[in-house]
Amino acid sequence: MSSEMVYVERRKGINGLDKVILREIRGSSAEVYFYGGHVTSWKNDHGEELLFLSSKAIFQPPKAIRGGIPICFPQFSNLGPLEPHGFARNRIWTEDPDPPPFPTSSSNKAYIDLILKPSDEDVKTWPHRYEFRLRVTLGPGGDLMLTSRIRNNNTDGKSFSFTFAYHNYFSVSDISEVRIEGLETVDYLDNQKDRQRYTEQGDAITFESEVDKIYVHAPTKIAILDHEKKRTFVLRKDGLPDAVVWNPWDKRAKAISDLGDEDYKHMLCVETAAIEKPITLKPGEEWKGRQELSAVPSSYCSGQLDPKKVLLGG
Repeated sequence: MSSEMVYVERRKGINGLDKVILREIRGSSAEVYFYGGHVTSWKNDHGEELLFLSSKAIFQPPKAIRGGIPICFPQFSNLGPLEPHGFARNRIWTEDPDPPPFPTSSSNKAYIDLILKPSDEDVKTWPHRYEFRLRVTLGPGGDLMLTSRIRNNNTDGKSFSFTFAYHNYFSVSDISEVRIEGLETVDYLDNQKDRQRYTEQGDAITFESEVDKIYVHAPTKIAILDHEKKRTFVLRKDGLPDAVVWNPWDKRAKAISDLGDEDYKHMLCVETAAIEKPITLKPGEEWKGRQELSAVPSSYCSGQLDPKKVLLGG
C-alpha cells in the first residue's frame, strides 16, 4: 500500500466532464473542471466546503456552472456586445503542456495549468487571437490561488480590450449574519441604479436586501466575516483593481432558473475584477491577474478578532 501523497488526481466529474482534484498534505482540497476552467469546490482541512454551489447547478455545456468560481472573460456582465460574462466560463479548457515559469513557492505541489485558445466560433463574435493561461494552486496551508495570464497573439497588428472577473461564490451560514470589511469609503457603481456612482458609507457592508455593486479601485485585501461559522475569508488580489459584491436576495433568486429559491441565504459573491477601465493589450503583450483566497477561524462574536488587523496583515 503506497503512502505517497497524490496532489493532483484526474477524474471524471458530473455528466462525464473531466476534472482534477487538488489535495494538500493537511487535508484541504479543491476541484477544478476543464469545462470553464471552473473551480467548483474548495474544502478546508476539516473537509468543510468553503465555496457555494447552486442546488440546481447544471453541469451541461453550453450552460455555465452556477457557483464555485466562474471566470468572466472577455466581458463582465452585459458591458459589451458579447453574451453576459463572456465565453471563457462555457468553453472546454485543456491542460497546458508547457506553461510559462511561475515565480511560486517550491512547496506548492497541488496545482494545475490550463489553457484556452479561441475557437473558430469565438473568432466570429470576438475576432482576436489570444492565449489565456490559468494556474490553480492549493497551498500547503489550504489557501487557494488563481493566476490568469492573457496574451494578445493577433498577427494583424490590432490591440484588443477586455473586462474580467473571478466570480467567487462563497458559502456562508446566513447572508444576514455576514459582513464585509475593507470596502469602506470606496466608490462603487450600483448595478441596480443604472451603474450610478456612489461612495460606500458606514464601517462595514451588511445584507438585508439585493446587492449588486462594482467597487472601483478597491483595496488589495478584503475580508468577509461569517459570525455564525466563526470564519473569516480573506481575499488578496493583484492586477485586479475592482471588486464586485452580489447577492440576488429572494425575488431575484426565484427568477434565476439554476438557483434554488432559498440558495441566496447561503451564498455571497465577492469578486476580484478589472471592469471600470478595460485592460488593453497590444500584439505580444500579456496581462496577469491573480487572487489568493484564505479562510481563517475567527471569534469575532466574542470580540477577540479585530477585522482591521485581519486586513492590515494579521
